[in-house]
Amino acid sequence: MIDKITLDIIENALRNAREEMDAVLFRSAMSPVIREQHDGFPMICTPDGRMVVGQFGSYIRGFLENWKRDINEGDVFLTSDPYSCGGAISHINDWMVLMPIYYEGELVGWGSQFGHTVDIGGPVAGSLPTDADTIFGEGTRIPPVKLFDKGKLNEDVLNLILANSRVPTMNYFDLMAIVAACRTAEKRVKELCNRFGKATYLEACEALLQRTYDAMSRLIVQNLPETPLEFEDFVDDDGRGNGPFRMKLKIYRKGNEAYFDWTGTDPQAPGPINFYLNEEMFKMFIGVYLIMVFDPQILFNDGFYPLLHVTIPERSLLQPKFPAALGCRTHALARLFDVLGGALGKGAPELATAAGYGTSPYLLYNGYDENGEFFHLMEITYGGIPGRPVGDGMDAHSWWPLFQNIPTEYLESYYPITVLEYGSLPDSGGAGYHRGGNGVHKVYRFEVDGEIAIHDDRERSKPWGIMGGLPGENSRKKLIRTDGTEVNLPSKISRIPVKKGDILIYQTAGGGGWKDPLDRPPEWVQKDVRNGLVSIEKARIDYGVVLRPEDLSIDHEATEALRKEAREKRGEVPLFTFGEIPEPIGIVAEWYRTRSERDKLERDKIEERIAMKDSIIAAERPHDQHTGTGSTFLPV
Repeated sequence: MIDKITLDIIENALRNAREEMDAVLFRSAMSPVIREQHDGFPMICTPDGRMVVGQFGSYIRGFLENWKRDINEGDVFLTSDPYSCGGAISHINDWMVLMPIYYEGELVGWGSQFGHTVDIGGPVAGSLPTDADTIFGEGTRIPPVKLFDKGKLNEDVLNLILANSRVPTMNYFDLMAIVAACRTAEKRVKELCNRFGKATYLEACEALLQRTYDAMSRLIVQNLPETPLEFEDFVDDDGRGNGPFRMKLKIYRKGNEAYFDWTGTDPQAPGPINFYLNEEMFKMFIGVYLIMVFDPQILFNDGFYPLLHVTIPERSLLQPKFPAALGCRTHALARLFDVLGGALGKGAPELATAAGYGTSPYLLYNGYDENGEFFHLMEITYGGIPGRPVGDGMDAHSWWPLFQNIPTEYLESYYPITVLEYGSLPDSGGAGYHRGGNGVHKVYRFEVDGEIAIHDDRERSKPWGIMGGLPGENSRKKLIRTDGTEVNLPSKISRIPVKKGDILIYQTAGGGGWKDPLDRPPEWVQKDVRNGLVSIEKARIDYGVVLRPEDLSIDHEATEALRKEAREKRGEVPLFTFGEIPEPIGIVAEWYRTRSERDKLERDKIEERIAMKDSIIAAERPHDQHTGTGSTFLPV
């Protein structure tokens, strides 16, 4: 049996190797979405494909089940097709590289990394059309292929892939950076086998998986309910005039095993917001949530997967049928965490968070620069992190913990765009004892003619608050033409022409508030106002705090009176505060209408059967000799 000191050394060496994989990728890639924003995820796995260290969950077992040809030392595999790997990657912009790691001729593990490539063909630059109705209308799908065969580059495959991109040079360097990251994993695993021996290394991998299994088993018992809890939230629309789309989850446990059931989630969307949710990927999301919320010291790996059981209905938003479009799946991906948090919040609201901005907002801008060179920019923006038991939500921050923004200096140096304003959006965070974080306020000026696209959500629905906390504010986008014309843009739209000098005001949603804002210390509210995060008006309306305009000092007497009046008028606070739920539009409205009609028909049939049974009983009922009334004790 491996000793604890050796196990800890190997664990930390693997953690470091995982960090080094990221460092190699970020320093070697060319596209800003990988290089600057870090949209790439590494892992190191056991020979049978279980992730020992990493971030995005193991998908190698699914690959191994479907790959029917030989696997050799020196091979490097590439795929970007969600439908060929059971949703292990969820849209075709993610290029996933897998590399078997051999030591003394024996397979001892896998290194893998994937990253978001900025263009892989299709009708729209960026390969993320908001109006696609099938995956064929998004770009080039790459089924699992050998990019390297026994160490030799397959140049024909590489040339075919790059020929289907508007930015082949950028994609080439991104792809080779991903491969280099996997080679880093290979090098570090071989070093561990040299140092400790192959058998000890493999034993350590199993022990680390078991350690996480044991730790997660305790978390499940401590934090998940035996009585089922349900929660639902909505994605606003699908980019094709349909929505909102319900995501519904039921959670419960039996002993130390947890069950997650998505039955009740709406059918798949005609537009590209479908999220082909791989079962093991969802288990990874659950682990991320539980570990980050309850015990961040736990090593995140696949060891706990046998403890979780997941049900995802087919042909639903989360298990669409081929060839459903998937390009805008990040809205459902991010909303998944809100639904998970809401369900857990029903059982332990004091330990839960409110809802965050609930999506992954994109701005895409492409055209030809002043030198006649084609350019394509994709920038991921962020929003308000929800109010939490431990404090306020972070302002203008990524919901994925390792993502970063693209520095303004980088944007303005490499793309024909100027950032006129950039900061958090005052008053967009939901009020609460711990307030929700503010969204992003960003103003761009386009310096050449081109075309833009917007990917966002929470334009129609608000990020909900919890235990009396108020919802965050909606997202908004406005295009101001050089002639002064103002155009409000929807949250999902592609192929919008822009001229040199046009200005885009880009604002994302804030996070929901945690607990009663009328209990927030007035001094905290005062500090928020002085820091430009909350206005004097919001301080008075939502927090009941009266500040003197001349010096922002607190009027304590007026504050106490206003809060007393607000509490009496409001009454008891709800567990969740949603704001208005959007009215169904498009095909979703048709679903609800037909459902209502079916329900009415079913009720009519039941009432008809009851009436018929009652008439039969009345006709056959014996009459009482003394009163002439029917018997009061007959079976129905």
